[in-house]
Amino acid sequence: MADTSIDLTLNAAELTARLVDFPSESGTEEPLADAIEAALRTLGHLTVDRYGNNVVARTNLGRPERVVLAGHIDTVPIADNVPSRLDDDGVLWGCGTCDMKSGVAVQLRIAATVPEPNRDLTFIFYDNEEVEAERNGLKHVSEARPEWLEGDFAVLLEPSDGQVEGGCQGTLRVLLRTRGERSHSARSWMGSNAIHAAAPILARLASYEPRYPVIDGLEYREGLNAVGISGGVAGNVIPDRCRITVNYRFAPSKSVADAEHHLRELFTGYEVELADAAGGARPGLDRPAARAFVAAMGGEALPKYGWTDVARFSELGVPAVNYGPGDALKAHADDEQVDVRKIVGCERALRSWLTA
Repeated sequence: MADTSIDLTLNAAELTARLVDFPSESGTEEPLADAIEAALRTLGHLTVDRYGNNVVARTNLGRPERVVLAGHIDTVPIADNVPSRLDDDGVLWGCGTCDMKSGVAVQLRIAATVPEPNRDLTFIFYDNEEVEAERNGLKHVSEARPEWLEGDFAVLLEPSDGQVEGGCQGTLRVLLRTRGERSHSARSWMGSNAIHAAAPILARLASYEPRYPVIDGLEYREGLNAVGISGGVAGNVIPDRCRITVNYRFAPSKSVADAEHHLRELFTGYEVELADAAGGARPGLDRPAARAFVAAMGGEALPKYGWTDVARFSELGVPAVNYGPGDALKAHADDEQVDVRKIVGCERALRSWLTA
């Protein structure tokens, strides 16, 4: 019979390997959530709650500050890269090593071995981060049990290669459509080519100059790009329709409404349909807890260019940063991996901050 338990006495690297060997693709996290809940319930200094496949554990020591440590327990589909493998150079390979079971292992180690932190702690382990937003476990908890997420500061242990990354950028996708008139391609003058009509859109995108706004001392780099194009009927037909998908990555100083308005102005005269959007999160590095965290981690923070669930904490008024042991460039890759030294370093730095 397969072992379905988690041993919290393992060191962080060994615990990462155990978590990786515990498959939990999005939608299949229940066994892992069960194991995490069971392990945490053995720790008398924590109050443990569960909502769906989301596990929340908290200290209640009456400290003046509360810090949230959050991480998702799901992975992208396994690509013949489970079970885990540790090589001679101290690199652990396998699905989820980077994104983000190494971060979850650090959470579990802190939960198990720091019973009296200098700040009250909330540990959140949530499901379905790697799929559509409507299934996201942190979203469900924030809607059903928002009091479980309350805090003065949050750290999302997403892969950041051991660097503090502040906030996150927003993302928005729109569909731009051009129309034409079909005809036989041998008599193209009888029609109007919708794909050709898309050329001004592509030219506008190619010449677009993105902003580099500075927010809380961090420079974000916005971007506007075509990420898809479709059109055409057959090899002998002038196309009457073309669709371009445009992705806008915008700094957290902008709201989703601001970003959408900007694109509608930029593409005045074209059909613009909002496909999906998610707002960004300001880093909140002016907050005392955030300043203390950055100083403890080395005194420097970088901007987060991608979108992460720190945005959900921002919506709740909780400033948040990304800080985890994995290198985001290896997230979701067939050769996903994490340097064991990064896991150890991440745990050591968090432990020092929470016990100083």
